[in-house]
Amino acid sequence: MIQVSNLTMEYGQEGAPLRVLDNLNFNMERGDTVAIVGPSGSGKTTLLQLLAALEQPTQGKIELDSQTLSALSPDELADFRRDNMGIVFQSFHLIDSLSALANAALPLDIAGKPNATQLAKTMLDRVGLKDRVQHYPQQLSGGEQQRVAIARALVHEPRLILADEPTGNLDEKTGKRVADLLFELHAQSQSTLVIVTHDMRLAKRCKRLFWLESGKLRVEENSELSV
Repeated sequence: MIQVSNLTMEYGQEGAPLRVLDNLNFNMERGDTVAIVGPSGSGKTTLLQLLAALEQPTQGKIELDSQTLSALSPDELADFRRDNMGIVFQSFHLIDSLSALANAALPLDIAGKPNATQLAKTMLDRVGLKDRVQHYPQQLSGGEQQRVAIARALVHEPRLILADEPTGNLDEKTGKRVADLLFELHAQSQSTLVIVTHDMRLAKRCKRLFWLESGKLRVEENSELSV
């Protein structure tokens, strides 16, 4: 599903650039679960942003189902991301002036999909928020806000789910419930799930571990999945 070739990312001035990712090459298959792990500053979030086409690499290319992301215009990228990706941010990024229902329906509304409200209601029910659909973000707990964010990311049934520290702002019990939900919805949709995390318990629930350090990537197959 995803093919990454010679991926390099640098920041800073031409004379002294900081190379965050150094010539990465890997594939991900449909249905994969992948954890991107490594020390702080190792480029984990940068890699996720590149996979989401929120940034463009200095060198190399990323192909999603044979579509080279860098070949798309900004408008085409926005449409492609909307139709194919679901992104779960650590900080939720909900719109405060919209209800949980309106937040969850937003990707469908933007795409002009019919029955957006009903589809969003169904997804909020699946994440356990049937009775909170008319509540606003400030009226929800952190775990509830994260579940709204997951509903919004998955309501359009994306082929690729990208999650940046999805449990990082949650207590241990709530974090486990949110993680359980992500893996459950992934299994139901057979999408590809990529998670950036510092939590090795969460990482070990994935089939593959992508270790990043000093810009280099090491890929491990997880032979002992922790459920």
